[in-house]
Amino acid sequence: MGTRLTIDDARRIAVRAQLLDAQRPTDLLHVVDRLTMLQLDPTTAIAPNADLVAYTRLGSIYRPEHLVQAVERDRTLFEHRGQVVETEPIVVNVRPMASLPLHLADMAEWSTGWLKSREWMAANEGFRRRVLNQLRAEGPLLSRDIPDTAEVGWQSTGWTHDRNVTQMLEFLTSRGEVAVTGRRGRDRVWDLAERVFPADLVALPATEARRLRNERWLRALGVARPQAVGDAGVPVQIEGTVGEWRLDPAASADDFTGRTALLSPFDRLVHDRSRALDLFGFEYTLEMYKPAAKRRWGYFALPVLHHERLVGKLDATVDKKVKTLTVNAIHQDVRFTKAMTTAVDAEIDALAEWLGLADVRRS
Repeated sequence: MGTRLTIDDARRIAVRAQLLDAQRPTDLLHVVDRLTMLQLDPTTAIAPNADLVAYTRLGSIYRPEHLVQAVERDRTLFEHRGQVVETEPIVVNVRPMASLPLHLADMAEWSTGWLKSREWMAANEGFRRRVLNQLRAEGPLLSRDIPDTAEVGWQSTGWTHDRNVTQMLEFLTSRGEVAVTGRRGRDRVWDLAERVFPADLVALPATEARRLRNERWLRALGVARPQAVGDAGVPVQIEGTVGEWRLDPAASADDFTGRTALLSPFDRLVHDRSRALDLFGFEYTLEMYKPAAKRRWGYFALPVLHHERLVGKLDATVDKKVKTLTVNAIHQDVRFTKAMTTAVDAEIDALAEWLGLADVRRS
């Protein structure tokens, strides 16, 4: 029989693994290394996801320019675009540069991926060479600096249709030939990967890299379903849940001290909605794509963490023109005690201060 955990201990392990307990980290690189990544998402209803996740761990010592410096000048972090899968949305993350060897084998094996992209790349070999030659001669460049000389246009029913330069750069990034060297506003700046990545990094064999990624991912989660981490860690049963979980052998709930935090909807503690429901009893749907009348919690509701429990959602909006954070509603999944209300209010005020907002308006 495998290890058995109480539901409270499992939650404490998960919260601690995500650096959301009372012992805050003090270094951005440590945060990204522990979490394995920060997801870049263009939504800025409150703040960009990567910045909000970093702030939630580091507190007010974190500033968005720290992330820019780590990617563009220090080169301790890099932008990583995962394998292109036809049925899944593109996700771009920031990862530690030291973890790049764990991804190089996948980049090298990109040609075994999605058939449509392989066929398109084969038909545009001349276009590929011209893009690489221009980057070599003139880079770094914005995508708009590169002429569209594709032999065959990219066909899609979505926003990528006929966006041939961007699509070529995306695929070359997945193949490890091109990398993002920085940003101008929201626009990515591209260059040859050999100018961005350290020259002395050696790819790990694909099987070993996959094993290590699973172990790192389990360390970041504390407890996870086998579908997410394979056979990493040890099997465990969690009180009140059905089926097997995997436990990071180094994880512990001992001496846990919690805190209150307002999380991004993309935060990895809640990103897997099924896991959040199984482990925390927390139901959540990102409602920004729903008509306003059909929203239960708000356009970009922030999950509310209190110690080892997810206790509600904060519906808030930012008006930068008048420098105000407006609290539209606090949806309580459990009845807040006076102490919980005080802690949540303090986090709202702290968030507004970090955002540089002069006022908090509560409905």
